Amino acid sequence: MRFAALALVALAVAAFGCGSQGDSTPVACLEGAAAFERALQKAPAEARLAGETPISDCLASNQQAGDLAQVGEALVEVATQLNARGRENPGTKAALKLGYLIGAAQRGAADSEGIHADLLRRLTVAARFAPGRQPLPPGFAAHYREGLAAGRATG
Repeated sequence: MRFAALALVALAVAAFGCGSQGDSTPVACLEGAAAFERALQKAPAEARLAGETPISDCLASNQQAGDLAQVGEALVEVATQLNARGRENPGTKAALKLGYLIGAAQRGAADSEGIHADLLRRLTVAARFAPGRQPLPPGFAAHYREGLAAGRATG
């Protein structure tokens, strides 16, 4: 009986310890693509998830693999959608939001010792995609660069 109680206490301490790391993924980052889309409405001003979490915080230094996969899936989905919208309507804010998203991801990954390198590559491919290797529309690149700079600075 005493052994069982000690085992339960040990499991509780282990479970609590796993979820309390200072560099874990913020909950706002795990709410899917729609949360990132909402945050990017403010770009090139500071875009925050749930009004307070910078997108760069979603790429935590010692991120759990499951969290990285969940965040990565949402980011790539948003990047793909923004690229498509930016190609279809180059005068909209889509390319600017896309640049901000990529800049914020780069900012977040800067000190993560490479664990986000594959995600950054996937985001870059999604951002630069053009069917048939056609050039991106005029204006797309300028808006993208503006968003990229803002995302790197405040994302």
